[in-house]
Amino acid sequence: MPILLSQCGHCSFLSLQAVSHVALDSPEMSLCYANRSAALFHLGKFVDCLEDISRAQAQGYPDRLQPKILLRKTECLLHLGRLQEAAEAISELESKIAMDQSLTSTTHQTLLRKISQLKMKACEKESSPVSVPEALSKTLKDLELWEENGKISSASSSVGLNFDSCRGRHLVATKDILPGESLVKEEAFVSVLIPGKSLLLQDGAETTWDTSVTNEDLHCHHCLRQLLASMPCRGCSYAKYCSKECAQLAWEQYHSIECPLGALLLTLGVFSHVALRTVLVAGFAEVISSMKRFYECDKEHHNPEVRGKSVDETLNSQAGMEGVSEKAVPLIPGCEDDGQYRASYQAIFHLLTHAENHSPEHKFLCILSIVAICKKLQEAGVTILSQGSCESQSNVKAQGKMSAELSPELKILGEAMLRHMLQLQCNAQAVTVIRESASGDSAVANSEQVRLATALFPVTSLLNHSCDPNTSVTFSGTAATVRASHPITRGQEIFHCYGPHYCRMGAAERQRWLLCQYFFECQCQTCLDELGTDVTGIAAPRERFCCSSCHAPMQGEDVLRCSSGACMPLVGRDFLLRRLGDLQMQIRTALELLKDNQPNQAVELLLRCRVDAENFLSAEHLLVGEIEDRLAQGYAMLGKWQAAAGHLRRSIQIVEAHHGPSSVEMGHELFKLAQILFNGFAVSEALSTIQRAEEVLSVSGGPQSAQVQELREMRACLLELPRSLRHRVE
Repeated sequence: MPILLSQCGHCSFLSLQAVSHVALDSPEMSLCYANRSAALFHLGKFVDCLEDISRAQAQGYPDRLQPKILLRKTECLLHLGRLQEAAEAISELESKIAMDQSLTSTTHQTLLRKISQLKMKACEKESSPVSVPEALSKTLKDLELWEENGKISSASSSVGLNFDSCRGRHLVATKDILPGESLVKEEAFVSVLIPGKSLLLQDGAETTWDTSVTNEDLHCHHCLRQLLASMPCRGCSYAKYCSKECAQLAWEQYHSIECPLGALLLTLGVFSHVALRTVLVAGFAEVISSMKRFYECDKEHHNPEVRGKSVDETLNSQAGMEGVSEKAVPLIPGCEDDGQYRASYQAIFHLLTHAENHSPEHKFLCILSIVAICKKLQEAGVTILSQGSCESQSNVKAQGKMSAELSPELKILGEAMLRHMLQLQCNAQAVTVIRESASGDSAVANSEQVRLATALFPVTSLLNHSCDPNTSVTFSGTAATVRASHPITRGQEIFHCYGPHYCRMGAAERQRWLLCQYFFECQCQTCLDELGTDVTGIAAPRERFCCSSCHAPMQGEDVLRCSSGACMPLVGRDFLLRRLGDLQMQIRTALELLKDNQPNQAVELLLRCRVDAENFLSAEHLLVGEIEDRLAQGYAMLGKWQAAAGHLRRSIQIVEAHHGPSSVEMGHELFKLAQILFNGFAVSEALSTIQRAEEVLSVSGGPQSAQVQELREMRACLLELPRSLRHRVE
């Protein structure tokens, strides 16, 4: 569901776009920052507002407008409890007014009256009890017991690293692990924001601006922090940052090289971009050192394969052999000479490429993309300095005609980039965020998981796949946290799900998906058990059609028949798919009605959709669950909490069937049910639902996540209610 912006939020976003397209160090830039600070102030984003005020003043904000911006600055400081700074701002404001001879008598009196009001607010703040600063309070809440692993960086002491020829490198539990325990807390070695839609839309004969909010507008391009007030790149209008620090770090580490390549990188796609950024972040010295070690190892072991093949595959037969020097050939590939596995470029370099499994067409496209990047780098005058970093020359023409042949240094970078691009199909991690929004006047939050960026995590990449994993992964900015989702006994392998979960997909479909994407046949216990049963011809519940007469599952390929054998009519799959498409279109129409604050019309349409769905879809079909979820949303907007809760309970049953009882999706549905029961004063059921939602979300997102904190606040409010209100529903 797209994010919904208030009028102030929309103004802030438009100011954000303006800042990205205005010339740096210009009067217009200062005005854009000041205008955006006003929108941020009304949104209650006081820290962001202060940052924009400072930026406006640094860009030469006009003296005649200084009193207005200083008033806003003082109010922000008072809201944040920074009383000393507020007093200094008031003094500065009084000095400005006293020195400004252009102020009219009316304006002068208005400003003095506002200053007097601000002084009264400051006195009230001083007399009120001093609370713990918000930042310190958050830091204390976020403290978790964590014992760092001595051998694996970013991993807990509960985790060990093993290697064998069948499973490769993998993580195992070194002691019994409880659900919710953090196993890995890792910063991405490199991450690249996934771009959104183009800002230019063709509308008939006219070209219009699309002001929809996309990933690159909502998040810092370096740390992925969510933002409203951004700092634009010094050289392009695309890259945006949350602070000067992030902008400077990005420029020094990689963006000074990427900046002139922006259009090409957007055209080639995110994998090409990640491959380039990986070598830039590592630095040329580290890249050439890793390539040299790889060549030596390749030569030493007489490897006849292409250089793109992973060292892991070369060393499979070496693992555990006596007489092999640990210094020359580490027992576990990717470890340093001291035996430690660090989240370093060496660990990234040793990720599997599966060069022999990729299709010739895919490898050709990868090579073509990398050559295009290297050619563009050479045209831009990028040179490799002796100390191992890259630098873009300011005057390429002065160097004379560029050679058509790539320099030796760029060839090495290109070879490393090709290696990383081949790695990404099996090792790239999708960084996701949960975006919440409310439709119309609904008091119930809706949320969806959005893919934000593509990243490489050296330690998280060690986790092997299971269709029934014992961990969950969550993200905060560029950091990933892996938590146990089930009890894990000592010596048991730690698994992650690569996508096809047993609750969402049948075994045969999972096997096809994993073989195509990751080049292996899953041998997890769930697959072995499921493939041992006869499920031929019947689709998974999420896509299953049912007989309109007896509601038994339909089976077949192009022509479907009732699996019970009692009903004779045959139905074409194309007919059912068209019917499914029509139903999806009606649900989208109902969603638009909810967004337009027309819940009565939306509920009426959704009830008709529900009747239609019952005639040809299984009771566990995901679309049936979506209809129930939207009905709950509509009834919640009408304040009919009991009806909303009933529909949401049916939606939860379907979500549990498809995603599992301890999944993130299940946690979000329980959170919504808790909100509905809370608003309907169904205290007893609300408390039990809050408890269940808290248990699930604490495991999947951590005990200090925003939703868990809100659940605790709801519980506290309910327990304080007088008994006369505790059983009121509707």
